[in-house]
Amino acid sequence: MQLVVARIGRAHGIKGEVTVEVRTDEPELRLAPGAVLTTDPASAGPLTIETGRVHSGRLLLRFAGVQDRSGAEALRNTLLIADIDPEELPEGEDEYYDHQLIDLDVVTEDGTEVGRITEISHLPSQDLFIVERPDGSEVLIPFVEEIVTEIDLAEQKAVVAPPPGLIDDHAAGDEAAGGRGAEPGGDSA
Repeated sequence: MQLVVARIGRAHGIKGEVTVEVRTDEPELRLAPGAVLTTDPASAGPLTIETGRVHSGRLLLRFAGVQDRSGAEALRNTLLIADIDPEELPEGEDEYYDHQLIDLDVVTEDGTEVGRITEISHLPSQDLFIVERPDGSEVLIPFVEEIVTEIDLAEQKAVVAPPPGLIDDHAAGDEAAGGRGAEPGGDSA
């Protein structure tokens, strides 16, 4: 199985280093010197990591065969892809790879169906489940312990305890309007 582990940013300096936007929780494993990564676009790779270091909070990589700024700049926006065994699990007990979570059924603690996870959005502050409801609409559920109370890979489900309004927004909106729609033609004064 292939997973995107980073996106190459701009060149750094004149000796072929690039900044990378890390997209893995295990950069020390996936982006270590000697790692061979496929790329998207495929014509840019495969790339072998020669060196890696952190500079001002940013990971810098240098690839074998890329010796100058021009070569580094040519790699900008290239995705770095690692091949992993689909049976491999993350090191942490409560950690998951995206491919393990995609297509899980999402239910509330009382068993009410919410939908199915179609995508994971990785934001700076937290990850979000993008869940497709049975009616085709989508709901975003923060992947935080307080809301996602259980991940059961054997049963292929994620159990959630959503705060009011997170998934039942239609009911909350009707309730807030006093059960009525907006009245036509009038300003509130």
